[in-house]
Amino acid sequence: MPDSEGARPRASGGSDELDSTVPHAARVWNFWLDGKDHYTVDRVAGQEFLAVFPGMKAAAQASRGCLGRMVRHLVTECGVRQFLDVGTGLPTEENTHDIAQRAAPDCHILYVDNDPLVLAHARALLTSTPEGATRYVHADVREPETIVEVARETLDLTRPVGLILFGILGLIPEYRQARSIVDTLVEPLPPGSHLALFDVDDTDETAVDAARRYAESGAIPYNHRTPEEIAGYFSGLELVEPGVVRCGQWRATPPAGSADTTTLGGLARKG
Repeated sequence: MPDSEGARPRASGGSDELDSTVPHAARVWNFWLDGKDHYTVDRVAGQEFLAVFPGMKAAAQASRGCLGRMVRHLVTECGVRQFLDVGTGLPTEENTHDIAQRAAPDCHILYVDNDPLVLAHARALLTSTPEGATRYVHADVREPETIVEVARETLDLTRPVGLILFGILGLIPEYRQARSIVDTLVEPLPPGSHLALFDVDDTDETAVDAARRYAESGAIPYNHRTPEEIAGYFSGLELVEPGVVRCGQWRATPPAGSADTTTLGGLARKG
């Protein structure tokens, strides 16, 4: 079983030091998911966000449920046994490897994040079944070529891969750059691979206002996209039904997330 020290390229956009003086997206998200890995500054920012837009916690939890359904679908319905999870965030319950290896113990998962706190908790991510493997690489989504290089060394890119980009692309200020990142990560994947993605849209003005106030705290801004822009990430791929929808509605039985007015997610196949 490899450990996190064996796969840690440093991308120039990342930082090796924990900073507890400003909120960090991964830690605030962990707070909304009722996790335990956050600082006071993250809790304050998260509570202030909820005071403006109470639906954000429901949105975060809806996205987590959507991740589980998409991963299970890929393993049980599509036969995918490899996952590249970029912007994985802090470990909570029902991580990608938990879901995938429960359905098929031989699944291999490569996690990628550039948050030093995620690195500090990497061993929690590295748990694995004996038949499978789980690894973590400390790298930045803004340098997708680095991620592709590590994926070539770690995964078998002659076999389908589930690429997961959950709640990460809004950290990229320019939409054109975000689209380029998706294209760069998808390009080397073989046919039968899938892109599982969710992002936050700009249709709820209260949520957009909460995000603006959050950015004023000194945190890295999260850029809300139009529904059309989010759908554009799947350009050239075959969308799986029901297409790009609210995370709580993606193949949920019964559909959940009526309080979620700001997430859009989808799963698409590379032909």
